[in-house]
Amino acid sequence: MPIYYKRDLEAIDWARLKTELGADNFDNGRTPEQYQRSFAASYSVCFALDGERIIGKARALSDGVCNAYIVDVWTQSDYRRQGIASSLVKQILADLQGQHVCLFTDDQQTFYHRLGFEEETTGMSQVIGQWLEKA
Repeated sequence: MPIYYKRDLEAIDWARLKTELGADNFDNGRTPEQYQRSFAASYSVCFALDGERIIGKARALSDGVCNAYIVDVWTQSDYRRQGIASSLVKQILADLQGQHVCLFTDDQQTFYHRLGFEEETTGMSQVIGQWLEKA
């Protein structure tokens, strides 16, 4: 079955997504409910699926005018180097026309350079309260 892309949250199995992320050492500790809330609050989402299995995801936060932030980009390890992450990011970027788009990456600078991103000199962040505090 060919890989296909899904741009909405309908029929996403959030518990299965968390399991897939954990098995691929990419789970940051969110519960399935927190993953669902994170994606539901996003400006743009994209999932890559092989049948019913989620093998990739990405989302963007945006004010819808001039600033956006791409987060949660992941492709399951066995599916990497097939253009899936590139397709996910390009589909997200298509929704962000006219906006300054930023992201953080620890080790995928070359990948993002190929998609047109440029390194900036300073990025700063802060966790307010306890990480993933239940609200």
